[in-house]
Amino acid sequence: MREVSRLFSPFELRGVRFKNRVFVSPMCQYSSDEGSPTAWHLVHLGGRAVGGASLVIAEATAVAPEARISPRDSGLWSSGQAEAFRPVTSFIKSQGAVAGVQLAHAGRKASTAAPWDGGRAVVPEKGGWTPLAPSAVTFAEGYARPREMTIEDIRRVAEQFVSSARLARDAGFEVVELHFAHGYLVHEFLSPLCNLRTDGYGGSLRSRMRLALEIAEAVRAAWPAPLPLFARLSCTDWAPGGWDLPDAVVLSRELKALGVDLIDCSSGGAVPQAAIPVAPGYQVPFAQAIRKEAAVATGAVGLITEPEQAEKIIASGQADAVLLARELLRDPYWPLRAAKALGADVAWPKQYARAKD
Repeated sequence: MREVSRLFSPFELRGVRFKNRVFVSPMCQYSSDEGSPTAWHLVHLGGRAVGGASLVIAEATAVAPEARISPRDSGLWSSGQAEAFRPVTSFIKSQGAVAGVQLAHAGRKASTAAPWDGGRAVVPEKGGWTPLAPSAVTFAEGYARPREMTIEDIRRVAEQFVSSARLARDAGFEVVELHFAHGYLVHEFLSPLCNLRTDGYGGSLRSRMRLALEIAEAVRAAWPAPLPLFARLSCTDWAPGGWDLPDAVVLSRELKALGVDLIDCSSGGAVPQAAIPVAPGYQVPFAQAIRKEAAVATGAVGLITEPEQAEKIIASGQADAVLLARELLRDPYWPLRAAKALGADVAWPKQYARAKD
């Protein structure tokens, strides 16, 4: 008799039950209108719910206008944006999936064009703005020079995350993920390669973690207790002298103590010259290490493409869930296909049931 699939076993965090361990990783679509989602988002995110994923996380959603990566990014800084997200979250739930959103601040990577428009800095005269960062150091050629944040700026950002979390609940989301990775603002504070400050938000590991911990504590207090809170971390900068896995373990322990329920384990993004050894499952060891050493649930992400590969990650205890991105762009119905490959009997949308067998 074939063993029961662990990938398709249910998973619970706080008061939320996920029907399986396949999560949709947040993926920027650069298709919003003044921060509000459009029909594209309903089809894009709704399609992944139809495809059988248990958690669908909306893209990096800015906590303020200046927090966007591009002028076409999604945002949650107004009630109108929350209202625009409601049809999306409602549809996701109608398919038996959980709706999540990643809250983010782009930091020194803000005010850029969409990738298909070149991805370079958008100047204020053409709808851009001056980015904020822990230090006035440009990310790379083609990016705008950021303004070093004042203490008042830093405190305002923490308040913006809280406000956006409240709007996320109004919009119908049941999971919030804090984006502390990929070289965006909070990761910039964490990494000594980006953070050159000498005040209470720079220097030592404890000081560099301060903003992340302040945001997590404040959002957890504002986010309903029965609902899970995630944090996405870059577990290493892949660069000498940068943020690394031991640092990520320390932060993960602290985040768990503040009420973060799952660490989404990614890597890189702080500096452009990083040497990243990209290969299938190359980031899974980070999820495994943090799960073991910080005693917190983890999600594994990064070139997870095959059902058997995902099954092994969960069955071997390397992570509690897998987050798929590009593979779900190629095949929105990957979870349904994976279930069949692994011998798991899962429900299909009744409209598609004729294609199940």
